[in-house]
Amino acid sequence: METGESFQRPAQKRWRDYWAVTKPRVTMLAVFTAFIGMLLVDKSLPPWIVVVGGCIGIWLIAGASFAMNCLLEAAVDARMKRTNWRPSAQGRLTTTQIVVFALVLGALGSMVLMITTNVLTWALTLGTFFGYAFIYTLYLKPNTPQNIVIGGAAGAMPPVLGWVAVANDVSAAPLLLFLIIFAWTPPHFWALALYRQEDYEKSGLPMLPVTHGRDFTLLHMLLYTFLLLAVSLLPFAIRMNGWLYGVAALVLGGRFIQLVWQLKKHYTDQKSRAVFRFSLTYLTVLFAALLADHYLIS
Repeated sequence: METGESFQRPAQKRWRDYWAVTKPRVTMLAVFTAFIGMLLVDKSLPPWIVVVGGCIGIWLIAGASFAMNCLLEAAVDARMKRTNWRPSAQGRLTTTQIVVFALVLGALGSMVLMITTNVLTWALTLGTFFGYAFIYTLYLKPNTPQNIVIGGAAGAMPPVLGWVAVANDVSAAPLLLFLIIFAWTPPHFWALALYRQEDYEKSGLPMLPVTHGRDFTLLHMLLYTFLLLAVSLLPFAIRMNGWLYGVAALVLGGRFIQLVWQLKKHYTDQKSRAVFRFSLTYLTVLFAALLADHYLIS
C-alpha cells in the first residue's frame, strides 16, 4: 500500500506540472472567446463536431505555445514572485520534457483541427501561437516597452479562429472582435504590471511602468480604455449586434474608464489589482453579451 502511494504521488505532481505550464486560465479564456466566435457566424448552431474539435484543437495548440513560453522565460520567471512557482522556473520539468510535451500537444491539436475544421483554421492557429511563443517571447517582450501592445495581436486572435473554424473565411465581423481584445489587452496587462512593478524591475523586462514610470503608464491606460469603448461599440454601430449588446458595451466600457480614471487620480496597488480583476470580468461579460444579443435580439 505504501509503495503504491509513493509511486502515485510523484506521478500526480508531474501531471500537475505539465498542466501548469499550459497556463490553463489563459488558455480557457482563449477557448471561451474562440467558442463565442464560432457561435456568432450564424443564427443556427454550427455542427457540434466543428465546435468541439475546434475548441479542443485551439486549446491543444495554445497549451503547446504557453509551454514553450514558460520554457523560454524560465530564467525571467525565476526572478519574479508572480511566476517563480512555475515548474519551468523551478526546474521540475527539464527542457527536453517541455519541448516533447509541446510538440505532442501541437501535433495533436493540428490533427484535430485538420480533421474537424479546415486548413485555414489550422494555419491561422499555428501561426498565431507560434508568433506568441517565439516572436513575442524572444524578440518583442525583452526589447520594447510596447511589447504587450504588439504582442496583444496573438491574444486577440482566438475569436477570429473560432469564426474561421465555422465560416472558413475572414470577414469584418471577426476582425471587430479582434480589435476589441487588441484594445483591451494594454490596460488589462499594465494594471498587473503596475502593482507588480518591483517584480518586473527584477526581471529586466522593459515593461512600460519600469521604462516610463507610473504616470505615463496610467495615461496610456486611460487612453486605451477610451479607445476600447469606441471599438466595442462598433458591432452595434454597424448593426452586427442589437441594443442588448450596445447597452452592455456602454456600461462596461464606462465602468472601465471610471476605474482607470480613479486609479490615475489616486494610485494604490489595491486599486490596480481591482482594475486588473475588473478587466477579466469586462471581457467575459462583454462576449457573453455578444452571444446573448446574437440569439435573442439581433
